[in-house]
Amino acid sequence: QVQLVESGGGLVQAGGSLRLSCAASNTFSLYHMAWFRQAPGKEREFVGAIRWSLGTIYYGDYVKGRFTISKDTENIMSLQMNSLKPEDTAVYYCAGSPIWGISVTDTTKYPYWGQGTQVTVSS
Repeated sequence: QVQLVESGGGLVQAGGSLRLSCAASNTFSLYHMAWFRQAPGKEREFVGAIRWSLGTIYYGDYVKGRFTISKDTENIMSLQMNSLKPEDTAVYYCAGSPIWGISVTDTTKYPYWGQGTQVTVSS
């Protein structure tokens, strides 16, 4: 079992920045870690992911050039968000998967989820 805890959410003005962190209880069994987000009334959406042991990073199309995912330590992943827009407002979730070779955008392949952290971007 893996526990994931997100931190760093908050309220920011459009154009501002936030840095989210995800702390995992352990990553021994994880092949992938990812960020997803969910806005009110919308489906959960892929933000980005790391193939944990290889370090390969993937991003959703709408965040390329604005968001950066990093593996800070063996148990901590971060999401640096710059040039934030009101449409980035959502609850951001960290997820982990012990399954090799998944489609990193598929939420059903991630059995471990954090509780989420709210990001609100005001216009």
